[in-house]
Amino acid sequence: MIYICIPSRDEERTIGVLLWKVRKVMLELGRDYRILVLDDASSDGTVALLEKYKRVLPLTILQEKQPVGYRRALERLIREASNKARYPKRDAIVTMQGDFTESPDYLTTLIKTYEGGADIVAGRLEDDIVNPPRRVRLARWLGGMALKRAYAGAPVHDPLVGFRAYRAVVVKKALRGAGDRNLLTREGWAANAELMKVLAPYTRRIAEAPLGLRYDIRWRGTRVRPLRTVREILRVANVRPLEAEGVEAA
Repeated sequence: MIYICIPSRDEERTIGVLLWKVRKVMLELGRDYRILVLDDASSDGTVALLEKYKRVLPLTILQEKQPVGYRRALERLIREASNKARYPKRDAIVTMQGDFTESPDYLTTLIKTYEGGADIVAGRLEDDIVNPPRRVRLARWLGGMALKRAYAGAPVHDPLVGFRAYRAVVVKKALRGAGDRNLLTREGWAANAELMKVLAPYTRRIAEAPLGLRYDIRWRGTRVRPLRTVREILRVANVRPLEAEGVEAA
């Protein structure tokens, strides 16, 4: 089973099209899948739209009454998916955005790379980002420098990208190791870097699959805060040490 986890807040304009595109890709792949969407206290019509899609898709909706942010939304989603996984050594947990910056078309290569035996498959940017907002460009430039200081031995080329596939057993082991503590402590993009860092010691192989990002489809403005992003990335260095593994390209 492939569990596709999508955090969402005020994505009424894009979430429906995104889910339908996910359905098309997964049907073409011929894989069993479930979609888990966490609605982070949306103030628009996102929830009502999700309820409509729930009738025709294998969709589970998680809801927060007050905004919790990306970090807690991501952790709740992967916890939920790992709890649902009946065959954790085979089942995959995929994470992606709800604003269409990451096209579901890239799921095909991501999943096929995962099925090649990798415990984690991370999206690797192959092309220039399409129409990135100025704050996104600045955050990625500053974030890249911060990452070199935080941990230069990261096992993927871009630890900030959250488009990934995780073997469910890896997530389960990490959650068991965390015990009663939160698995993630850093906010925004830094949560993706931190998740890679805390899961890497439980993996045998980490691979990468091509990914392109585009910002010309979504309707809302970016929520990225460059300086906050840098501060959070630098704090990832204080998370328990990363055991870097070799990376195999798709």
